[in-house]
Amino acid sequence: MHALADVAFELADVARNATLPHFRVPNLFAENKFADGFDPVTVADRDAEQAMRDVLARRRPQDGILGEEFGNTNGTSGLTWVLDPIDGTRGFISGTPTWGVLIALSDSDGPIFGLIDQPYIGERFIGGFGIAELRGPRGTHPNAARTGVALSDATVFTTFPEVGTPDERRAFERVARTARLARYGMDCYAYALLAAGQIDLVIEAGLNPYDIQGPIAVIQAAGGIVTDWTGEPAHDGGRVLAAGSAEIHAEALRLLQEG
Repeated sequence: MHALADVAFELADVARNATLPHFRVPNLFAENKFADGFDPVTVADRDAEQAMRDVLARRRPQDGILGEEFGNTNGTSGLTWVLDPIDGTRGFISGTPTWGVLIALSDSDGPIFGLIDQPYIGERFIGGFGIAELRGPRGTHPNAARTGVALSDATVFTTFPEVGTPDERRAFERVARTARLARYGMDCYAYALLAAGQIDLVIEAGLNPYDIQGPIAVIQAAGGIVTDWTGEPAHDGGRVLAAGSAEIHAEALRLLQEG
């Protein structure tokens, strides 16, 4: 196993230990980060990111860190750990097991390794360094994005209408009307399902780098594609299109750009 992958696994382990004691407990307090709208953060978010930062201070002090809760820490190695301690805090405080811990290791070109970890279910989706697999309660299985599916037969996931502008939502709906099935509000678990070959597209907007870099690595290792809505790299966030194959990616991209 690659030594840096081992570090990532330790990060995911400590984040599991920090988040699970707070999940599905009565009266979990969620602070709202937005004056206009609702963007919750809990003690679990902050404890998990701090636990991961403590591991990195011990094992990889030369690396940079970009985390959702505690910002950017510069490094000297050219590598940066991109951390989202709980992607899907709305789901977390609602008791749904669709949130996850997102971890990416990135260089100047973007993510080279990533994890989507769902602590409550006990599933860990891994991508990079020659690994594309799911480790979970039913053992370890390879991840492979689904191919050979036309958009008319596709399953597409999104967080719309929860995020995004009206124009962005309309662009998504052009794709959703053409697809066979659209599902909503799955947070990072949607990207995990794409890497596992269960669904075909994820379309989102308004993302930050820590929302997408882990999923990018997992999906690309499984043979899928992640870009922005212009077909360019998506590791800086914004509008994101993830697809199981180049063919369905091109179909969806065309519809997103029609407006």
